[in-house]
Amino acid sequence: MIPRVLIVAGSDSSGGAGIQADLKTVTMLGSYAATAITALTAQNTLGVWAVSPVDPSFVREQIRVVLEDIGADAVKTGMLFSAEIIRIVAAELESRATAIPIIVDPVMVAKGGAPLLEATARKTLVERLFPLAALITPNIPEAELLTGLRVHDADDLSRVAGRLLEMGPAAVLLKGGHLEGDRVVDVLRTLDGVEQHFEGPRIATRSSHGTGCTLASAITAGIAEGFTLVSAIERARNFVVQALRSAPGLGTGHGPMNHAWLLSAERRPN
Repeated sequence: MIPRVLIVAGSDSSGGAGIQADLKTVTMLGSYAATAITALTAQNTLGVWAVSPVDPSFVREQIRVVLEDIGADAVKTGMLFSAEIIRIVAAELESRATAIPIIVDPVMVAKGGAPLLEATARKTLVERLFPLAALITPNIPEAELLTGLRVHDADDLSRVAGRLLEMGPAAVLLKGGHLEGDRVVDVLRTLDGVEQHFEGPRIATRSSHGTGCTLASAITAGIAEGFTLVSAIERARNFVVQALRSAPGLGTGHGPMNHAWLLSAERRPN
């Protein structure tokens, strides 16, 4: 059976992040993607212009009907927007996905600065969803908002990841892309004592919209397929790097990556 991924997240009308990026990523990596949409956004490469949350009861219904029929081998959550939606999502996953790995991307702020999670919902995210998570994938601004700690350099990543681990997830991948430098370092810490650093060159491009959504979805696809956590992260990081390197240069702001780079690679002559 094809690996199945359920994505619970918001829609990005520009196609670079959110549900659209998740669908492209999971599909390109060979898994089947189903969705429960939590919010609609009107956005382009210049920013988020409007947000319309989905009724929480309808979010619940989307999750229920997908899991009852198609099922899932892994679940990914992204933009959840409100405390009420988080509570609904957590309750449904507790009821219907107890044996399914859940990857939580704690989406809080868009790349242009627009809020994608109400400030009053942070506590609910930590208390209700983090304890269900096999992995959370915050970036540095998200980690700082969640912990109250500052990340000044790469040496701080492990310490802050440890503080996030205390909030209940089984593992934390703290992404270091917001730090300056020619190299990007991400740090994985797990409850069973694993600490691993993933490092690679920084890709100089303005087309970096949706990197966090794409990475988390690629990891989730790997978990659904049966990869170890470390192997899923390594493959996901490579997927993002190649998508950045081949970005199409669309828009005048933070443009989208090329999620279909694997298709281009397959068409190259030997």
